[in-house]
Formats: sequence, C-alpha cells, structure tokens
Amino acid sequence: MFLIILGLIAFALGTAALRSESPFTRFANSIRTTGIVILAIGVLTSCIRQVDAGYVGVKSLFGKVQNESLPGGLNFINPLVSVTPIDIRTQNYTMSGVHDEGAKSGDDAIKVLTSDGLEVTIDLSVLYRVNPTEAPRLLKEIGVDFEDKIVRPITRTRIRDNSVYYEAVALYSTKRDEFQSRIFKTIETDFKSRGLILENLLVRNITLPASVKSTIEQKINAEQEAQKMQFVLQKEKQEAERKRVEAQGISDYQRIISESLSDRQLQYEQIKAMKELAGSANSKIIVMPSKGGAPIILDPK
Repeated sequence: MFLIILGLIAFALGTAALRSESPFTRFANSIRTTGIVILAIGVLTSCIRQVDAGYVGVKSLFGKVQNESLPGGLNFINPLVSVTPIDIRTQNYTMSGVHDEGAKSGDDAIKVLTSDGLEVTIDLSVLYRVNPTEAPRLLKEIGVDFEDKIVRPITRTRIRDNSVYYEAVALYSTKRDEFQSRIFKTIETDFKSRGLILENLLVRNITLPASVKSTIEQKINAEQEAQKMQFVLQKEKQEAERKRVEAQGISDYQRIISESLSDRQLQYEQIKAMKELAGSANSKIIVMPSKGGAPIILDPK
C-alpha cells in the first residue's frame, strides 16, 4: 500500500510539473514514468500475500470480514483487502496452581465444590485448535483474543458445573476418568459451536483438603497393616501345617520300623556284622553278652 501511495504522489507531481512552467518541467515525464512504475510494483506486491504454514488468512475489506479464508502459501488477492493470520495449530492452555506453569502467572488452578460440600483444587490442560473453515466467523464474532473470551471461561465453568455430581474422594480416585470424560463432552460441544476443535482435556492434578487427604492416608495405612497381618497369619498356618505333616511322617516311620523289626531279624543283623568284623584285617575282641544283648567290640590297639 505504501508503494501505491508513493507511485500516485510521484505521478501527480510529474503531471503537475508538466503543466506548469518550472525548472522541473523537463523532468516531468521521467517523474511520471517513475510514478507509474512504482504504482505498478505497489499494486503487484499488494496483490500477493504469503500465509505461513500452520495459519489461515482471514480477508476483510473496509472492515467487513469475508467468508472465505486463505490457505498457507502465496495467494493473489485484491490489493485493498487486509489479511489477518489465524493460527490453526494445536494450542495448549494450562491452568495450574504452580507459579508461572500455566497460561496465567500465579495460582490459576480451578477451585470447585463437590457433592459433599468440600473444596477441591484442579489443575487442567486444554488442547484445542481453530477449525480452518470457521476462522472467518470466529474472527468476526469473537476476535483474535478468543482464548480469553472462549477457552478459559467455558472450561472453568463446565468443570465447576460437573464437579457437583461427585464426592471429593471419588473424584480423586475411582471417578477421575469418568469426570474427565464427562467434562470433555460438554466442553467439546461448546467449542464446536464457536468454531474450535477440542482435541484433549488433561486433568493434571486434583488436590483434596488437608483433612480429607490425612483421612485417606490413614485408611490406606490401616488397609496395608491388615493385609500384612493376613499374610503373617497365612504364613503361620502354613508353617503349622508343615510341622504337622513332618510329625506325622516321623510317627509313620517309627511305626513301620517297629512293626517290621523282630528279635530274629535283629539277631540276623548281628551275625552279619560279626562276619564282616571277622573278615577284617584288624584284630578285634568281641564280648558276647550271655542273654542275647548287643555284643561289645574292643580294639586291642
């Protein structure tokens, strides 16, 4: 646009110099030609607009937004049309209680009330992007600051609206996935009606009141102690069963031995032992008892 204005000025000055008698009259044609060249270059450059990758260009003529958007790359347009780039890549909007971790500085976590009247703090990340075909309507109805006008208020409101259906402990543990799925569906519908596409909703952290958290920890510790005691009792039962089986085995062994051994069997075993001693190279003294008792073996060495 600057070149167009500059070309028009040069052309007008050349024309004025040509019609008047002045020292610049002899340069009038050159000035006019230069103005025409600058004007042509200005018109040509104004007709070519580059839209970066990951963006679409929304056209507006004299403040009126047009319904068609420009894709990425070089585009030939009316030189009087202005183009506003809109980012259509995935955006991450985080609301966190940690300083400077989210989109807003300071504590930006969402504080909600549960069905049992307790206040729970939720850290959340919203992954979304602009629908390219809806970019002109989004710019016309909301503007470029749609993150503060749409993303943030709708997300915080829907989370508060849905948290009242859950108890604090359930929201922290068993119902967490269900809660995340529920708020995703409601926020997705609101975003879609505004020209935004919700890709994912990440519940990063749920912080319970200190008193509730302490109660949960005590309950978990008690359950762990109970499980530990059950393990010890089971182990003792297994040890008692092992000892019983061992004692039964010893008893059965002794009974079998006592039933199978007789006086004749014992006498036979003694004779076998004395025969082995008699065949030994070492000399032995064997004292035989008079009433069938066990013999006494003496070594003279």
